[in-house]
Amino acid sequence: MFSERDRQSPMQRSGAIEVVCGSMFSGKTEELIRRMKRAQFAKQRVEIFKPAIDVRYSETEVVSHNRNTIPSTPVDSSSSILLLATDVDVVGIDEAQFFDMGIVDVCRELSRRGIRVIVAGLDMDFKGTPFGPMPSLMAIADDVFKAHAICVRCGNLANFSHRLVRSSKQVLLGETENYEPLCRECYNKAMEELHNEQTDHAE
Repeated sequence: MFSERDRQSPMQRSGAIEVVCGSMFSGKTEELIRRMKRAQFAKQRVEIFKPAIDVRYSETEVVSHNRNTIPSTPVDSSSSILLLATDVDVVGIDEAQFFDMGIVDVCRELSRRGIRVIVAGLDMDFKGTPFGPMPSLMAIADDVFKAHAICVRCGNLANFSHRLVRSSKQVLLGETENYEPLCRECYNKAMEELHNEQTDHAE
């Protein structure tokens, strides 16, 4: 777990990039909110951003599955974060997988300015492939924390977000009605069942 730095003056502080990743229902946003609230408690100036497309719970708040909330600013592109993140010590970014690849350079620039950047996002999509800019963000991060959900089929630690509805779109917002967390073994079985089902329908 990342150990928060002592608060420093703007001329002394050094920037950092922290990434919190994992599957759906693994507590990524919960951990982001926890770190941001600790920074607030330390009287640091914070700003949280999220993709404007994510309106599942709220248009203007980051909300965890446990319904913990923190005010945020929705933005349409990563470049907007640089324009809005002024006079802050800590920047939080939720659902980073939905941002354009420019988010990587944005995080680099923020850290260069001495800002602590905390990024949360899905590391893999429903196909089990790396999601958007997340691999690049994990590569440049000072610290990567991988959160795990619990597999709903066997109770082991879950790494995968299995989609329950038939859609080939990479981005499909949803909750438990659309996704379930699965461990690798159960995910592989589910994908094999889906493949067999599609093969039977094609015959």
